[in-house]
Amino acid sequence: MIERAIRRMSLRRLTACVLILFLIATVATGISILAANRVTVARLVDQRIEAIAELVLERDAGQAMVPTSEIRARIATLSGARDTGDVGLLLLDPAGRALGGNIALRRPLPLGRSDLRERDGIIGLSHGRALVREAGAGRRLVVVAETEPFDSYRATRTRIYLIGFGSIILIVFGGVIAFSLLVSRRIGDQRRTVEAIIAGNIRHRVPVTGSDDEFDRQAAAFNRMLDRIGELMEGLRGVSNDIAHDLRTPLARLRGQVARIAQEAQDPVQAERASAALAQCDTLLAMFAALLRIAEIEAGHRQAGFAPVDLAALVEETATMMIPVAEEAGQRLGVTATVRPTTFVGDRQLLIQALVNLIGNAIKYGAPGGAIRVALDGAADGDVTLSVADDGPGIPPEQRARALRRFGRLDSSRGQAGHGLGLPLVAAIARLHRGRLVLGDAEPGLRVSLILPGR
Repeated sequence: MIERAIRRMSLRRLTACVLILFLIATVATGISILAANRVTVARLVDQRIEAIAELVLERDAGQAMVPTSEIRARIATLSGARDTGDVGLLLLDPAGRALGGNIALRRPLPLGRSDLRERDGIIGLSHGRALVREAGAGRRLVVVAETEPFDSYRATRTRIYLIGFGSIILIVFGGVIAFSLLVSRRIGDQRRTVEAIIAGNIRHRVPVTGSDDEFDRQAAAFNRMLDRIGELMEGLRGVSNDIAHDLRTPLARLRGQVARIAQEAQDPVQAERASAALAQCDTLLAMFAALLRIAEIEAGHRQAGFAPVDLAALVEETATMMIPVAEEAGQRLGVTATVRPTTFVGDRQLLIQALVNLIGNAIKYGAPGGAIRVALDGAADGDVTLSVADDGPGIPPEQRARALRRFGRLDSSRGQAGHGLGLPLVAAIARLHRGRLVLGDAEPGLRVSLILPGR
């Protein structure tokens, strides 16, 4: 379960979780060590003042109670001893008045052990421990000892812990930030390479720094994979282009011969058959031209001609040009542009061709007497969506991916003229412009959206 949760985490979230856990562990460790240090010192001091109280109140053989004078003498002796010079002793009568000792108290202390602070007014003591014992006849013996070797040692010790553990936290944070920047930069290199390849630059590669670390080896393996894919694609593209080029010439010659036969035919039946063969030649030539066009676009050569384009004006001009074609088919064509002007860097001719193809498909497959809607809308993320919707039968969701493949004609369109390369051509134009083509439901009909990046 833990492994599954880690796999679902993003790198940023995983790093944040590790930092939070490390911070909690470090702070908890520092507090625990500080608290254990204080508890240990307090226990040792308690043992010491307990032993001193035993010495002061120790009764001789046959004594029922140690006399006050003897307690005073013992206090004086212990006050002068070297190993008890930092210990405070005080003997109190039942009323709380001092009978002897080397300290004075500002407040009465309870029986047993208690903490002392600087506010208790004992000279030279900022923090300490006190032990109050019954000395008989209502008297009380107070024994006091410091828990700090010098004044304000607790604040100094806390500051040392804060500096020490704070330095560890800062070093770890700095290391994590440096590691995150390194990972982000190297992953960014791979992402930019992938984006360049998607845009059609198949020769782009991930930079290699020469450090021979894991990132460099990963980049080298990624580049070798791209080299191999490029070789395979180049071979496949070469075969397709060679076939298209080699067949286009004899097809053109065949078309010319069929055209002459159609012109010279005396028999109406023969002329009709020649005209049908001529139409088939035109279809094949258009198909080969579309294949070569797609290959040219996917190679990325057209990016060199990119220039600023006003999409709103382009959409209105192209749609206006296609209105007579739609009216001739008995359909209505309307256009709306909610974002204007929309400056986009791209190939104007390819964008016009994409829009013409989409409108042509809508005219071809839309409902007779229906409406075709062309729209240019902006999104919150800055992207621009060029959509063409009709009110025809549409494409079921499970067949939309097939419709975007080359020659991916649906069963419902087999009886109509075409070669199944219209939408793949538009999809290739979208990829060239770092965009994408999406098929959706116009309720009723089909909505084809060409989504282009706004930045």
